[in-house]
Amino acid sequence: MSTRDVVFPTQRQALYEQNRYSPAVRSNGFLFVSGQVGSHPDGRPEPELAPQVRLAFDNLNAILAAAGCSFDDVVDVTVFIVDPALHFETIWQVFSDCWGEAPHPTLTGVGVTWLYGYQFEIKVIAKLPD
Repeated sequence: MSTRDVVFPTQRQALYEQNRYSPAVRSNGFLFVSGQVGSHPDGRPEPELAPQVRLAFDNLNAILAAAGCSFDDVVDVTVFIVDPALHFETIWQVFSDCWGEAPHPTLTGVGVTWLYGYQFEIKVIAKLPD
């Protein structure tokens, strides 16, 4: 078995090790990023939805930066939303601040019933710089 090339954002490695998963793995020119939520450095959820979504993007961007990427390198996005009928408009307003310019990455949105105390999660695949 080959060794995984794991990317950790600064100051959050202990949180990922405690939860036993990698925040991102480099493979074949791509960066596969685990789902990111609006958690504070100690793992606590941000209680308010809009700030929670912004914090999820901040956490995502920290991982992308640790791999030498930015959101402009993202090619595929999956979002998970608890009660999307209720939360979609609030989340979509935050997206306009975080999403960047066209052309945009592909997007799949999934409505879920539970996200461990969160209302939003974002998972991406990014193309690594050459």
